Amino acid sequence: MALIVHKYGGTSMGSTERIANVARRVAKWARAGHQMVVVPSAMSGETNRLLALAKELAPGKPATPYYRELDMLASTGEQASSALLAIALQAEGMEAVSYAGWQVPIKTSSAYTKARIDSIDDQRVRADLNAGKVVIITGFQGVDEGGNITTLGRGGSDTSAVAVAAALKADECLIYTDVDGVYTTDPRIVPEARRLQTVSFEEMLEMASLGSKVLQIRSVEFAGKYKVPMRVLSSFTAWDIDITEEAKSGTLITFEEDDQMEQAVVSGIAFNRDEAKISVLGVPDKPGIAFQILGAVAEANIEVDMIIQNVSKDGKTDFSFTVHRNEYARTIDLLKDRVAPALGATDVLGDPKICKVSIVGIGMRSHVGVASKMFRVLSEEGINIQMISTSEIKTSVVIDEKYMELAVRALHRAFDLDQVVAA
Repeated sequence: MALIVHKYGGTSMGSTERIANVARRVAKWARAGHQMVVVPSAMSGETNRLLALAKELAPGKPATPYYRELDMLASTGEQASSALLAIALQAEGMEAVSYAGWQVPIKTSSAYTKARIDSIDDQRVRADLNAGKVVIITGFQGVDEGGNITTLGRGGSDTSAVAVAAALKADECLIYTDVDGVYTTDPRIVPEARRLQTVSFEEMLEMASLGSKVLQIRSVEFAGKYKVPMRVLSSFTAWDIDITEEAKSGTLITFEEDDQMEQAVVSGIAFNRDEAKISVLGVPDKPGIAFQILGAVAEANIEVDMIIQNVSKDGKTDFSFTVHRNEYARTIDLLKDRVAPALGATDVLGDPKICKVSIVGIGMRSHVGVASKMFRVLSEEGINIQMISTSEIKTSVVIDEKYMELAVRALHRAFDLDQVVAA
């Protein structure tokens, strides 16, 4: 008997018919002798609907009390889908019980809308599993020290599932989604994209951080920290597919490198169109400038991605960085109102119409010239590079958003990602 965690995304829970199919699939695994914990997302579109209602009523300048209520509101979507799944499982003849994050409890920080998991008390869940019940736990949410409901940010159900799997020392965490695994890039952009049988944890971490929407980055971080075996697979296969076949489908995120992986220099192309570029011009070139700029941004709970400081000229320099596009207006206002005047900066400029395109692959460690090949390919397509960031297994560039699809297709072709790797 294995302890298995299933996670189902919003599209998998999108209607009562789909919830019934999820229940049949989970029941199949339970009848095969496995202890089952399920972490569902809200029904597709529900969280957006709730947040849109809040936006209609929001105060002019939202503060902490508003974000607390936002979490109270958004958390109800998962509570509804969890209860519906428990009811569907009961209709399948299974003993099932659902819990909200605060009932487990999943304890988190108090950063509303972006909370981080601190600990999970597994006592109640283990008691139910030992009693033969299927346990359903709301994704995306927890509770802080003050007893306030918190949420983990969009896509947080992935993180909940992996964290629950880690706390329970589960044998595997299966992430069911609307795609059948991890691809070399988005098949909607490049029809020739291939599904990867395995992908290393490091590659998945980079791809998640660089814009791949298959898994939330924090879920991959959790998996890496606690060595949780993960598999990404489709919830739209027939629910009664043979369980042995299902258990080997999709893409396995592995923690062991092998000779097969070394054959591919680049494993995938990731992209993110949700970024915006901000430049603070004419700041004094002296120690502490980066901290003065980014410290104020961090205090506002705004995450920064790529950073570039230009070469100094006449004692002045320009400082550029990227943020999520949703934070663009707030960051510009913060810099113009507080930071730029304090520094004596000449101007604050922004561009919300940029995107980030990245190549990822553990094979890049042992091959030279990979980044230069990427730059050459983009140059041949007439695409200007605005910013560059590299690590041992990835190279990322910021380009104009209108060239994103062209860049992804050209790079996918140039690195032979449409070619099937021989076994």
